[in-house]
Amino acid sequence: MREATLERNTKETKISGSLRIEGAGQYDVSTGVRFLDHMLELFSKHGAFDLTLHAKGDLDVDQHHTVEDAGIVLGDLFSKALGDRRGINRAGYFVQPMDETLALVAVDLGGRPALVYDQQVNVVHVGDLQTELLEDFFLGFANHAGANLHAKVMYGRSNHHKIEAIFKCFARAMRYACSTDERLKDQLPSTKGLL
Repeated sequence: MREATLERNTKETKISGSLRIEGAGQYDVSTGVRFLDHMLELFSKHGAFDLTLHAKGDLDVDQHHTVEDAGIVLGDLFSKALGDRRGINRAGYFVQPMDETLALVAVDLGGRPALVYDQQVNVVHVGDLQTELLEDFFLGFANHAGANLHAKVMYGRSNHHKIEAIFKCFARAMRYACSTDERLKDQLPSTKGLL
């Protein structure tokens, strides 16, 4: 079982988390931002990851530190659980329709952080979430997971659907990228021999 547990405490947030990659989509998420909780819950369900993430942040200031640090912790959990990444598929992508919306996410867990993010969301809030902060969430994840992450909404009307489609794509792209290939079980997924 590839799993990880960690705590990240700063003057702005206190976050504890655990992850089991070979999970069953079980989750226990509480960040104080309910729409973010919903996205992380469906990430867990669609990725078949078991995820616990509890955050207490300075929401009296705004949501920025909590949302960004949740992404950082999620990235750290995956990095720790994947270990040396030997035998993984490394890259994955998914295209997800969500009613009238279509999104795609591609991820490469090759150790080189990068983010390209185009969500096409044109409102300040969806539910209680400040939508601009999702870019900070995904950047925190990419930097701490050592991942290239490209997320794009191709088209859509509902801003809720746009964000939800991205998180469902993200889950399924990560599910494939983290999965192992029996033929490659003793190999690092790189011609360099190093990630």
